[in-house]
Amino acid sequence: MKTMKTEISHTSQVVNRKRSHPSSVIRDVLSLSKYHPSFSPYALYLFLTFNFLPFLTLSLMCTFNCSAQDISVKIDKDKLHTKGDAGWKEAWSACKEGEALWEQGIGFFIEALNKYLAAYKYNSDCPELNYKIGVCYLESAQKDKSMEYFLKAYEVNKRVAIDILYQIGRGYHLKMDFDKAIEFYNNYKSALSPNEFQKLSHIVQKRIDECNNGKELVKKKERVFIDNLGPAINSPYPDYSPLISTDESMMIFTSRRSGGTGSRIAEDGMAFEDIYYSYNENGKWKKAENIGKPLNTDEHDATIGLAPDGSELFIYKTENAGDLYVSKLKGTEWSKPKSVKGINSKFHETCASFSFSGNTIYYVSDRDKDDYGTKSYGGKDIYYAEKDADGEWGKVKNMGTTINTMYDEEAVFMHPDGKTLYFSSCGHKTMGEYDIFKSTLNDKGEWTTPENIGYPINTTDDDRFFVISGSGKHGYYASVKEGGYGFHDIYMITFLGHEKPLVQSNEDNLIACLINPVKEVVVEKAVEIKTMWLTVLKGTVKDAFNNEPVEATIEIIDNVKNKTVFTSTSNSKTGKFLVSLPSGRNYGIAVKADKYLFHSENFDLAEAKEFKEVEKEIKLKKMDVGVKIILRNIFFDYAKSTLRSESYGELDRLQKLLTDAPDVKIEISGHTDNTGTKQFNKPLSENRAKAVVDYLIKNGIVKERLTFAGYADEQPIADNKTDDGRQQNRRVEFKVTSVTK
Repeated sequence: MKTMKTEISHTSQVVNRKRSHPSSVIRDVLSLSKYHPSFSPYALYLFLTFNFLPFLTLSLMCTFNCSAQDISVKIDKDKLHTKGDAGWKEAWSACKEGEALWEQGIGFFIEALNKYLAAYKYNSDCPELNYKIGVCYLESAQKDKSMEYFLKAYEVNKRVAIDILYQIGRGYHLKMDFDKAIEFYNNYKSALSPNEFQKLSHIVQKRIDECNNGKELVKKKERVFIDNLGPAINSPYPDYSPLISTDESMMIFTSRRSGGTGSRIAEDGMAFEDIYYSYNENGKWKKAENIGKPLNTDEHDATIGLAPDGSELFIYKTENAGDLYVSKLKGTEWSKPKSVKGINSKFHETCASFSFSGNTIYYVSDRDKDDYGTKSYGGKDIYYAEKDADGEWGKVKNMGTTINTMYDEEAVFMHPDGKTLYFSSCGHKTMGEYDIFKSTLNDKGEWTTPENIGYPINTTDDDRFFVISGSGKHGYYASVKEGGYGFHDIYMITFLGHEKPLVQSNEDNLIACLINPVKEVVVEKAVEIKTMWLTVLKGTVKDAFNNEPVEATIEIIDNVKNKTVFTSTSNSKTGKFLVSLPSGRNYGIAVKADKYLFHSENFDLAEAKEFKEVEKEIKLKKMDVGVKIILRNIFFDYAKSTLRSESYGELDRLQKLLTDAPDVKIEISGHTDNTGTKQFNKPLSENRAKAVVDYLIKNGIVKERLTFAGYADEQPIADNKTDDGRQQNRRVEFKVTSVTK
């Protein structure tokens, strides 16, 4: 590995190359990860944010500081020695140590701040000392403290540093004093030489635009609660990149806390990244635990994406300059992570998310072009790829200019509804650094213009790693906030919806009310809290005889297209499963396991416009005589025995079952509710059963293995007094009549 001095020197050369585009500089800075093979993207971000800024023209992760700081500023011994001899030697000794640390940069930035503060106790009026303390605070977790020192430095010496006006602007910007920030940004821009103006004015203008965006976003403050998840999740160290299952029952996240799997300490003085997990019990997160091996190693191991059911996890590893790996949950054990072939490249892949079906991957890379030849739009872009017939990832495609900008995009998250994309961006209409944006897939198959999800979720600082629950009511992300446990903490956002409109009254009405009170109770119209158009089906698969968990395959079928859109597996240890069903389709669900008859469910969500969570215990039955199975995805035209095309998937599954078990004979039976006459329902139920038998015979099942019967309303399984009960009674079943051993 290169020495620190070599890394710093190389970085200085990379960043100071002449470029025509700010994103080119950002990409060069991102290439630092190749010289820090132990760092994940976020670890590198923290590392450089707190330790490396003295050497960068633009800091990592799209911090558009024009000069980061003026490295030519030196603290003069004589100027510091103006407060007498008492404490002078100690102050100068601390100051010299601070200067040495400042010059080294990597790994010593926070230590430099501590030394400067010791010198500050002796002389609080030295402008160069105040400037350097301000810079250190500005690039720390206590950014708000920077302004006191910048303003004092500027008050004493308005030329203390060439970028003092810009740094004061940044301080006001972070404090959301947007007008003052714009004033100082403009003053800085006006003070630039023509050559400097050509190089830097567009970066300063970007900051001014962010301030104007911030003014508008603050006016439309979102109605949310933002709550720290507390010591069960957070630690005095950075905790970030939270991932949740669709139903919020499980969280997996990354932490730099001590006591992890490995004992290595990174250059920033903190432990290497490890992955932790927690379970949600009755709305309360349990104490997080280290997920252990094989996910955690002696290197950095970071969370970047989780399948909606929590069964597959994307992690980041530093191999090949930064690659994506995937691990699968088998029972209670995670598999050894494998490289995501077809996605990883010689470039830097940092973040990924599955579609609800698992057949599409959305991910972030700084690659120069996609597999179709489309060039990157700048810095890091979001790409996607789909699985082919062999289950391999196909060609990679850039998501285009609607999503990607000339600046960096990062932290992509596809909601399980299949049409809502969240991501962070330095472009679009940000109010500072990365902001979180949302885009939806419309009926034309086009992504809408990304929408800033608003203040106070987004701030003037860095806001990333946002995920949202299936219901859309809770979001989770990492942020640095006052009162936190240290560095980045994980927070939960509760979306409250629109505010209720005020009921207006006037004085005449109030007086009249006193004389003749109004007897009528007026009920205010409820304000709808928007939720996602999604149904989550979860539960357990068990053996119907012994109640033991069963590892079963769960297929989700689009009944209209007769196409399997998603395949999942219930957990082998617990039998638990979770599937996400976006609205707009008629789904058939088939649960299958070896030596069992399949179980089917139907969810017609074509008109669903809300979030629902359905929990079921599915009991699979062995293939024994007398066992009955309801075929829930058999559909007929109204009051007729004509099979609809949506039935073909279910019928084909039954045909395959009988083909695979040639010694089984069955009876197909039709059933109705008690609506209508017996004279009509009896032949209708029999003809519907016969239609199923005819389909099976036509598709290769021997006639002698099949019988059919119509029972009308003679064998109800639910109460015919309710719509739901009558719907359950209208069904087709098959019964095993013979099994030749």
